[in-house]
Parts: sequence; structure tokens; C-alpha cells
Amino acid sequence: MFNSMYAYLSHLPRLHALGIAVFAYVIYYLIQVVKRPIIACADGPFKQYLIKKMPTLENKYWPTFWCVESRAQTVLASLLRSKSLPRVNYRREILRLKDGGEVALDWLEEGCDERAPCVLILPGLTGESQAEYIKCLVFAAQQAGMRAVVFNNRGLGGIELKTPRLYCAANCEDLCEVVHHVRRTLPLDCKLGATGISMGGLILGNYLARKSDEARINLSAAKIISVPWDVHKGSASIEKPVINNLLGRHLAGSLCRTLRNHLEVYRDIYQDSEIDIQRILRCKTIKEFDELFTAKQFGYAHVNDYYTDATLHNKLDHISVPLLCLSAADDPFQPLDAIPIKAANQCTHVAIVITARGGHIGFLEGWWPSTKDQYMSRLFTEYFTKALYDEDGEFERASNKMHERFLAKKTMELAASLNAPAAAVLANQLEQHKLKLM
Repeated sequence: MFNSMYAYLSHLPRLHALGIAVFAYVIYYLIQVVKRPIIACADGPFKQYLIKKMPTLENKYWPTFWCVESRAQTVLASLLRSKSLPRVNYRREILRLKDGGEVALDWLEEGCDERAPCVLILPGLTGESQAEYIKCLVFAAQQAGMRAVVFNNRGLGGIELKTPRLYCAANCEDLCEVVHHVRRTLPLDCKLGATGISMGGLILGNYLARKSDEARINLSAAKIISVPWDVHKGSASIEKPVINNLLGRHLAGSLCRTLRNHLEVYRDIYQDSEIDIQRILRCKTIKEFDELFTAKQFGYAHVNDYYTDATLHNKLDHISVPLLCLSAADDPFQPLDAIPIKAANQCTHVAIVITARGGHIGFLEGWWPSTKDQYMSRLFTEYFTKALYDEDGEFERASNKMHERFLAKKTMELAASLNAPAAAVLANQLEQHKLKLM
């Protein structure tokens, strides 16, 4: 049978064979590629609000027909945006931190109303305010009439390194200072949101979980994009041969360049220490760099301890700011089984939107992808315009209801481990909080 089928196919005219191949690909594209995104979130106010107010979540995501492979989406999105998006003329502000370090805050406020809301944007591993995916979001915010401010980590964005300390995914001290500063800078009635991309999403997520009450006071809404939820699995995924490994090597090279740009700061400090700068500059993988430099600089005994501390998938229950997350099931930096779908389905304040395709910070769509209106930026605009402008007050009401459920859940968890009188006190505190919200 196979011989006769081979003989039949081998004698087909080339045009017919091409037609069959195209037809087969169209069927594959419509069945396996074009799908409505999954929304992982507990049934309740947040999920109901998102479904009601964000039409993009109800529609199927149609990736670019000829570019559906995850690595192709990742690379092509970066190339298209870098070629087509112009340089942004920010207003730069240098913020001096408590320990003497400095970070750059790049503001884009042109055409914004005095009371326009603001979105704080955290770039990825070696990204800064002129990175193509950052400009994509900044222009989307500007088009929606919102302020945007980009937080450039220490040593990035052309900033001189004032202290030996750089940054890491598990440490949110610098972000705490930045959020407080931005909040003080803005008018009192101006709402503030925050979004983090890739490693910036890890920093933001750890801030939301570890500084839950503080974050709720300062931020009205948050969003993270293409975050490596489980850093252990993400690290293993990016080292897989061949294409993933090439992407990882590119990022490791960027880390080494950042260190090399500030070599004069480190050469004398680590001259007689166990940190071998010359060896670090030859690192070929992100994990190798983190093992030899990042983990040691931030006091971790082993790189795995650092990765465990940075991982988000077991921290969702501590987040009390409405957080929308966008991940692709085929992200080469984060396998699907590492996305905390089960945890999100039990969480009051976190919703994870998972598209079937999209790669890492890709999410291209259309026959020829436009950089002005892409899935990633459209979801960004829809969410923050609804949450931060909130003209009908519906998002605030939903947020208050979410927080009531959050507090009730925490009370029940504590009651299970405490005696009855202590549980009664906690229940009374919850009732008082509800009265304040009314």
C-alpha cells in the first residue's frame, strides 16, 4: 500500500503537490494554531470583569500565517519592531537610591492630560527604555493618552554604575524605591499601574507578592508579559539545543557586555575575592553567569537557591493587586508545564492569559505584522485604559470585592492554625475592613 501511495504522490504534477501542501497547512493552522486564549483565574469579580470589559480575550488569536513557530515569532518580532519603531524622546530623570546607586527613569508624557494615569514599565534581562518591545508598549500607552515611565536597572540605559551592585530577579528593593518616588511625583488623583516584561515581570511579581499591602496602596493594577514563572525550568528550557541555546547565548553575551561596560568598578573590588571577573566574562549561558556572579553578588549559597527565591509560581496567593499575565504556551524561555495554571485558578487577584502560540515577547498577528497594533500591545492598552481610567468605577468596585475575598481567604487560613479567640479577632478585623470599603 505504501509503495503504491509513494508511486502516486511521486507522479503528481508539482502544482498539484504544492496545492495539497498548502491545503494541509491551512487545515493545520486553523485547527492547531488559531485558538481562543485560556484564562486561568478563580471564578469571581476579576475574571468576570476581564471577560466583560476586554473583548480581545473572547476572540481567537490569529498568529502571522507564515510565522507560527515560537523561535521565529520571538526573533522576527524583535527585528520588525527594531526596524520600524523610531527612537523615543524621553524625559530622563536620574534617581539616586538609598545605598548611593543610581537608576534612570525615562518619562514619556507628551500630549497627556494633567490627570492622565501612568504606567511604570520594567524591561527584561538586559533591556532598557529604547528596547523594541518597550517602545511598542510606550507608544501604545501614549496613543491611549497615558503617561509611561520606564525603569532602567542599575548599569543599563547608559547609566554610570555608582555601586558594585547590579540587579537580580529576586530582589525588589530598587523597585520599591522607584514606585514610592513615582507615586510621590504624580498628582494624588493620578492612578498608577505597572507592567514587567520577562525578567522585569519576575521583579514586579516578587514585589507584588512580598510587599503585598504596600503594592496595593501604590498600584491600582499590574500586568506581566512572557514571565519565566519557574526559573529552574525556564533556565533548562533556554539551554536546549539548538535554537533555544543560541537565544540563551545571545542573552548571556548581553549580560557579559553589561559587566564589561563597568569593568573598572569591579576589577579592584573583586581582585582578591572568589569572584573571577575574567572567567565570568567568558560565560556562554545565563545560568553560568548567574552561578558565577549574580548569585554570589546577592548572597546566595548556590545559583539554585537564587532561582528558587526568584520563582513566582508558588507566590500568587500573596498578591493583592489585580494582576493580568500574558504567556504563550510555546514560549521557548518557559515550558507550558511551568505556567501555574492550577494556582491561578484558585487565586482572587491573578489572571493568566495563555495563547497557543506567540513565542517570547512575540505575539505577531496578521498577514504582514504591523508594529502599531499587535496582540501584546492591544491587550496592554485594553487592560490599563479600563483599569486606570475606570470612568464608571466598575474596576474599583471589582477590586474591592476581590480584596474582600482575599482577606476572607487569609482569615480562614489563619483560623485553621490559630485558636478560636484569635480567629474571632481576625474575623472582626475583616468586617471592619469591609465597612471601610463601602
